[in-house]
Amino acid sequence: MKKYFVSNSAESVRMFKSDFMESLSKVHFAVPLVIYIPTIGYLIYRSFTLQVGLLFFLFYFLFGLIIWTITEYLLHRYIFHFEPKSKWGQRMHFIFHGVHHDYPQDAKRLVMPPSASIPLAILFYLLFSLFFKNQSFLSAFFAGFITGYLLYDMIHYAIHHANFKSPLMKRLRVHHMLHHYAYPNKGYGVSSALWDVVFKSDFPPKRKNITTAQSGANN
Repeated sequence: MKKYFVSNSAESVRMFKSDFMESLSKVHFAVPLVIYIPTIGYLIYRSFTLQVGLLFFLFYFLFGLIIWTITEYLLHRYIFHFEPKSKWGQRMHFIFHGVHHDYPQDAKRLVMPPSASIPLAILFYLLFSLFFKNQSFLSAFFAGFITGYLLYDMIHYAIHHANFKSPLMKRLRVHHMLHHYAYPNKGYGVSSALWDVVFKSDFPPKRKNITTAQSGANN
């Protein structure tokens, strides 16, 4: 079966002539933690200062977390894997996601850089504010949503660079590696495979079971 990668080493590729633009395209995996843990903390604090009840907070926080998982799936499937035919469109696709498929072990391009994640976070917040008029509920919901994003970024980095003992994490790694190396048009979920099952974009069961068994044997 054809392999869909260019490099399996930790090497990178230069994407921009400008040193400044190039620096914006790379980020250490800990940077999202520094930015978004305080953001989540503030949103939780704001929600409770606006006098949300604990049960309502937990409900909206978990709701935000769930909405993130489907957002992750839809973004990955329909935005990151959308390949326009124009030369400019192909260039944009490579910058946003194609580079990760060509250089999947590039540690500096595994989590979303703040130059992309912060504008997206603002846009999503403005979008959700159209539906949540109660600010305490909005804060609780968005805290869950951002927590989901942060878990996604950390899980994605770990899938490529950590040695897992957990059966759950091993399954997530198998799922993502099949997406990278065998079926790039399937397996869009990273932090969860649920929506691949729901929307019928999961891998052939036989191939997935064989690969999972091989992964277990190698560990």
